[in-house]
Amino acid sequence: MSNQLNQLRQQLQFAIDNKTKPPGSLGLLETIALQAGLIQQSLRPSVQDPQIVVFAGDHGIAKTGLVNPFPQEVTAQMVMNFLRGGAAINVFTRLHNIGLTVVDAGVNNENWDELFVSDHFINAKIARGTANYLESDAISESAVVAAIEAGRSIITNLALQGCNTIGFGEMGIGNTSSAALIMSAITGIPVVDCVGRGTGVNDDQLKVKIETLQKVFQFHKLELYSKNPISLLGKVGGYEIAMMTGAFLAAAEHHMIIVVDGFITTAALLLAQQMEPGVKDYCLFAHTSQEQGHEAMLRYLDAQPILHLSMRLGEGTGAALAIPLIRSAVAFLNEMASFDTAGVSNSTESTTSRPKA
Repeated sequence: MSNQLNQLRQQLQFAIDNKTKPPGSLGLLETIALQAGLIQQSLRPSVQDPQIVVFAGDHGIAKTGLVNPFPQEVTAQMVMNFLRGGAAINVFTRLHNIGLTVVDAGVNNENWDELFVSDHFINAKIARGTANYLESDAISESAVVAAIEAGRSIITNLALQGCNTIGFGEMGIGNTSSAALIMSAITGIPVVDCVGRGTGVNDDQLKVKIETLQKVFQFHKLELYSKNPISLLGKVGGYEIAMMTGAFLAAAEHHMIIVVDGFITTAALLLAQQMEPGVKDYCLFAHTSQEQGHEAMLRYLDAQPILHLSMRLGEGTGAALAIPLIRSAVAFLNEMASFDTAGVSNSTESTTSRPKA
């Protein structure tokens, strides 16, 4: 850590500790306020025009039915639901005054109803879904790079429009399988411990899902790509995961507060972190997903989630629920009186000392 950033950390901690409260009494909100200040390199961080961006893409493996109980067509149907305003993410973003953008990264659909296409929809489709990674690479490496760059561009545009707090969501039947394979390759955790129920497979379906993904892991020798995120995405990735990877990179470059959602978005963060090791420093982790593997991902990243709600929906819903708490943390730092300004006596036992200017 640079001397300048270390000095800022001391100044932020002093400001937090000298609010009219016992030290540490606001718990995790104090940690969030400190990190927000460090991310924005400011003693007065802010949450401006917060946005959730939902990336959608289809996976060739889903056509086999081996890893998913719902048909591939549900991806496009849910995108339409987002555009109509009927999904959970729509409810939460409306309630909390958070912007929502839906991105077609690679949905197997070409006939979007123009009635529902708006400024909140971006057609950045690279292809109509990936190839079946049971048989071949999922995506060409040139298409991976194109998807990453598209994700970068989308977030850069939002940053230039004034957004400084961003959360990512996803939609894609079969994408928990892709995320589990990526997680296993990068972390070294066995596939069986990374695979969860996704959209609700039963016990028999889960057994088939695990066996299928173990075959995929061995077929592509994914352990060889643990340090090569572009090639790993090419082998078993999805277009929505690749675009999210680029989105993470751009958000960090613009010093945005990144609110990480669940299992699939955290898999994209693992990839972005491989490409730029400092990306995690810009992240706040919204929640622990109920999807098996997410808690292990968070431990691998040494990340502390804000919420524990047993959610596993995706769509960015966890991020949308965490943003009001981030707003609260920033607000107490900026608006709460200090012992000095309020004329309240501080503890005589306090060891907090004012940092040097």
